[in-house]
Amino acid sequence: MGYYNNVFDECNDQTDTGRVLRDGREVILQAYNWESHKYDWWRNLDGKVPDIAKSGFTSAWLPPPSQSLAPEGYLPQDLYSLNSAYGSEHLLKSLLRKMKQYKVRAMADIVINHRVGTTRGHGGMYNRYDGISLPWDEHAVTSCTGGLGNRSTGDNFNGVPNVDHTQHFVRKDIIGWLRWLRNTVGFQDFRFDFARGYSASYVKEYIGAAKPLFSVGECWDSCNYNGHGLDYNQDSHRQRIINWIDAAGQSSAAFDFTTKGILQEAVKGQYWRLCDAQGKPPGVMGWWPSRAVTFLDNHDTGSTQAHWPFPSHYIMEGYAYILTHPGIPSVFYDHFYDWGSSIHDQIVKLIDIRRRQDIHSRSTVRVLEAQSNLYAAIVGEKLCMKLGDGSWCPSGRDWTLATSGHRYAVWHK
Repeated sequence: MGYYNNVFDECNDQTDTGRVLRDGREVILQAYNWESHKYDWWRNLDGKVPDIAKSGFTSAWLPPPSQSLAPEGYLPQDLYSLNSAYGSEHLLKSLLRKMKQYKVRAMADIVINHRVGTTRGHGGMYNRYDGISLPWDEHAVTSCTGGLGNRSTGDNFNGVPNVDHTQHFVRKDIIGWLRWLRNTVGFQDFRFDFARGYSASYVKEYIGAAKPLFSVGECWDSCNYNGHGLDYNQDSHRQRIINWIDAAGQSSAAFDFTTKGILQEAVKGQYWRLCDAQGKPPGVMGWWPSRAVTFLDNHDTGSTQAHWPFPSHYIMEGYAYILTHPGIPSVFYDHFYDWGSSIHDQIVKLIDIRRRQDIHSRSTVRVLEAQSNLYAAIVGEKLCMKLGDGSWCPSGRDWTLATSGHRYAVWHK
């Protein structure tokens, strides 16, 4: 009976799509940057899987797997072709098998807002997909981007045909492809690229049909700025992200761009920003932490694109914040593997403390100090931490220093 039960549990774990969000004990690694396609990437990651697993990551977000006009993968064309600039289909599948063996889930980057055509159609645009899998015609492309479909249900991604998700045949084909990635190729998690580009109701439909174990959407728009810099109050910004999560049926998390925007100003000596008017964390993490994926940088904001980078001298304070706080923290490949062993080891230490103190996505936060040069908080029952060069330590003798670094310290009970 015992064996049967274990098998049953394993099957349950693979199909219970709500379990990961309910459990809230994820730590994600974004396992690439903007330049990774130049470096035989699937093979490179294959060698790092044991370290990724040992470091405590539960999921690794991989770059888009399909053939693409641009080597980074964000201009997909033949969705069923898994030979890309990152490596061959064979190498990808071998990497996914190894990740499964080490119990690190593989997250696929799902780029379905737009798709590059193969042949000219209506209006002389490349808006037909003849000669490849899913050979759509112009009706699969929104009228706003040169197709014969309906208007877009979201923002346009300019310069390429945007996919018309209102078409039943398009959704049927996308669901078939997502199920193939999930059930045949071996991805378990999804990240939805440019999620502002189409209605979140379709994300809900796609998650319901393909049943990833965990999903996260990219809803990135600008924070609120005034003449002097970033506004203190970012409630309207985080509300837009919350609205997307709601519209996606609460089945997906979303990247907490609000926390990123605030945290990268706070670390420069404006720690008062880390407490909102209600005394809570000021990002999505403060309102709906179980759906907030916190991060410092990604392949767009950092890396060689550097559209909105986290200040490089402060990344350890940044990680000391997101890895001790509620939400679902995500670590960027560059910081973890390219910025030296000291930073790698400090991040691993913080992940280990998070696990040992059982900090999870819904842990409580009590902000004790939020001044220009000092932030201090108690998270859950058994962890407290400080940031900044203001001197502070917790009162009471039952706190023990767990780790400390440049301008941060963490204690546990």
